[in-house]
Amino acid sequence: MIKLIGALLIVLSGTLIGFQQAARYALRPKQLRALAHALQRLETEIGYGHTPLPTAILRTAEASPEPIASMLRNAAEGLTGSEELSFRESWEAAIQGGWKETAMRSNEQGVLLRLGSTLGISDKEDQMKHLRLALLQLKTEEDGARDDQGKYEKMWKSLGLLSGILIVILMM
Repeated sequence: MIKLIGALLIVLSGTLIGFQQAARYALRPKQLRALAHALQRLETEIGYGHTPLPTAILRTAEASPEPIASMLRNAAEGLTGSEELSFRESWEAAIQGGWKETAMRSNEQGVLLRLGSTLGISDKEDQMKHLRLALLQLKTEEDGARDDQGKYEKMWKSLGLLSGILIVILMM
């Protein structure tokens, strides 16, 4: 009886690990889409609302889901806080600090870090141009993430279950 319970726990844990990995593949395209919406909103705030950058980032954070909202809030707080960081320093610290909370990869992080090095140092039109470029790059990454999701999500679910069964078989 104890062996059966142990075997079930091993199969269950393997299955849960597989489902957890599969969930990361499903979460990445959603977060990329939310990030693209946040950048579009930021573009609108800067270009059409003529909103100052810290205020535009805060408004964008209010309309964004977590963990993107916390990264944007941290970037804006770095600009308005007592430390008085440059925009680039504040943006990089916020992105790097909150990145481990996301399911996104280093490619997307690179896009955001490059964007942060150009925002805040040029005129409105140039900032909008850089935001559009970042949006195009994120769209490409989102398409790749959807492809990865289709390829690997089901594989990880099956692999988790089958590895749990394999461990049980090897132990018997």
